[in-house]
Amino acid sequence: TGDIVRWTGDGELVFAGRADSQVKIRGYRVELGEVEAALAGHPAVGEATAAVREDRPGERRLIGYVVPYGAAGGRTADGRPVNGGPVDDRPVNGHPVDGRSVREHVAGALPEFMVPAAVVVLDALPRTPNGKVDRAALPVPEFAARAAGRDPRTPAEEILCALFAEVLGLERAGVEDSFFELGGDSIISLQLVARARRAGLVLTSPQVFEAKTPERLALLARTADDGTGPSAAVDTGVGRIPRTPLMRRLGEKITGGRFAQWAIVATPAALTRDALTAGLRAVLDTHAMLRARVVPDGDRGWALETGERGAVDVEPLISCLPVGGGLDGSPESPQSAENPVALEACLDEAAERAARDAVERLDPAAGRMVQTVWLDAGPGRTGRLALVVHHLSVDGVSWRILLADLRAACEAAVRGGVPQLDAVGTSFRSWAAAGPEADGSGAAVERPLDGRTCPQPSDPLPVGRNLDPAVDTAATLREQTWVVPAGQAEILTSRTPAAYHCGVHEVLLAALAGAVVDARPGAGGGTVLVDVERHGRAAADGTDLSRTVGWFTTVRPQWLDLAGVDLAEASAGGPAAGRLLKAVKQQSRAAGEDGPGHLQGSTDAAGRAHRPSARISFNYMGRFLAAHPRAGTPEPWQLTGEPAIGSSSDPGMPAPHVLEASAVVRDTVGGAALSLTLTWPHRLLDAAVVARLGRAWLDLLDGLAVHTDSPAAGGHTPSDFPLLDLDQDEIEQFEAIADRLSDEEAR
Repeated sequence: TGDIVRWTGDGELVFAGRADSQVKIRGYRVELGEVEAALAGHPAVGEATAAVREDRPGERRLIGYVVPYGAAGGRTADGRPVNGGPVDDRPVNGHPVDGRSVREHVAGALPEFMVPAAVVVLDALPRTPNGKVDRAALPVPEFAARAAGRDPRTPAEEILCALFAEVLGLERAGVEDSFFELGGDSIISLQLVARARRAGLVLTSPQVFEAKTPERLALLARTADDGTGPSAAVDTGVGRIPRTPLMRRLGEKITGGRFAQWAIVATPAALTRDALTAGLRAVLDTHAMLRARVVPDGDRGWALETGERGAVDVEPLISCLPVGGGLDGSPESPQSAENPVALEACLDEAAERAARDAVERLDPAAGRMVQTVWLDAGPGRTGRLALVVHHLSVDGVSWRILLADLRAACEAAVRGGVPQLDAVGTSFRSWAAAGPEADGSGAAVERPLDGRTCPQPSDPLPVGRNLDPAVDTAATLREQTWVVPAGQAEILTSRTPAAYHCGVHEVLLAALAGAVVDARPGAGGGTVLVDVERHGRAAADGTDLSRTVGWFTTVRPQWLDLAGVDLAEASAGGPAAGRLLKAVKQQSRAAGEDGPGHLQGSTDAAGRAHRPSARISFNYMGRFLAAHPRAGTPEPWQLTGEPAIGSSSDPGMPAPHVLEASAVVRDTVGGAALSLTLTWPHRLLDAAVVARLGRAWLDLLDGLAVHTDSPAAGGHTPSDFPLLDLDQDEIEQFEAIADRLSDEEAR
């Protein structure tokens, strides 16, 4: 029937709510029936309900309403509680009821995100003529929401609380809320830093990691004009750029035009070619790497150089394609579709074809690092814009900056103004040249990974041959993608990271490592070596990379030892799922953060010959706000189509790994959409083998999602306490003591 009930000791069924009353609060999906059951579980509560209120625009809050035993509306005519619970003959004054005590009771029984912001005590619940609770008549709480701790007390705290909520898509954030437990990650921290600077507060991404809460960040933040920051000299980013180790490793193959990425967004009906031209010009003038070119560099082969503002003529970089011509392959026939979803899908496909065609027009040697194709849908209609950028100038984090800037610049131009974009702090050129990764000649060098010695793992994949750079190229790559079910995706991208105090990338990496180890033929052991791609924006003091565009990506090999983890139990959602995640989280964080010099150890030939190399890579692309593929017309400037970020390579580029795993989260109106992709050279792996690996990856993610719902889920690792010398056993002993004390207090 959809009713949620529980048995009493006397064999009665007690109604606890409905299974279909699901709402979304602070990014979490919540069953109101579960909240109502927890409210009714308080010994003095005779009747309870819960509702989501939006008494102020944009502020959605979960509110509980309770009626005490003995109140006018709390019992039926025969003396039983309205909700069907057992008779309680004790006087109500023996069970004092106030909203605070009921809320504390619920907090001890439910996860934090399911705890009402407030609990209101009523004499009776308002009801409709047919006896159901009249939710529209429930009163407005008569106090400020306290869902996230105390209110801000200083201007800095107010700014940071507002920015936490803004970048994380929440209704509200409190001064004591942890940025990462609310769903933040290292990439989103860069957005927080950039928006804080616009609001007059200067922070760094490492400070966000260390302080975590608005309360502590407010103590670290300085005002933008207090004179304690880096020199006010403008860092234009113009001139010769040292190549990063990754650029040197991949060689001349990446200097061709086909090594590119693109993004496709919906365009507003008011966009014009003049506005697009003005907007793109402002973006190129702001971000020096979009004005880069590949130049000869003597014995080193090639280098990058960036020109002055205005050095690139924007007009030739823009192509316009009317929607009426070209969508179905014929230049003249109009495109029509009775189904608007089908029409939007047709637009997305046409935009992707246009993006792939535009890649051919990139020419790094001539300084053409950008191409733009506008699919003009005509007056009053939403079109598409494909922005194509050479990969030497862009990475996953850069797209967040570029798309936001292009939108702001174009909207200003549409209004008739002159686009003015925020300045860039530290240029890519300065970052690449100033660190210890650059030698005296201005060339970036690799640093040794660390001093550890690890055993060579057995072959992690059933491959009988080695990669041949002449044969196993980008042209031979095959790809398969899986989509995690929506309910699981919501858990894995929000509740699981919060429970284990980690990032989404660690959840995905843990499941991938488990899938590879589980698929290894024979005994094989539990060790696997994975090249993990990172965003590489580890900033030194005085460095601001929150608005810097460039290819910062670094690759760091990580040894992951899963010995002792029961992977079958983990797939089934048992306690081993938590042990798997804790093991990978701790080992991943022990490897430390990286800058541009981290690759795979020493740079000399002897060192390379004796070190093991990873056959598997992993890249978490991050989260993107995107249109739902079945939601009809997307909002202007939303990412649309599949994938979130497209890419291409020179067909002759050697495949760097036997298996490349990637994942991306698209935040849509329908919730989080998590996609997993495996890519491989078809000569080395059979498609059936890859399919089994993908299935195992999904199964372990499913196990982690199931396990997250268990009471035993969650916990810390030693990396959460960097100032203490604790091992995992000691931490779990402390957590067990804390749980026992909490249970005793609840009783």
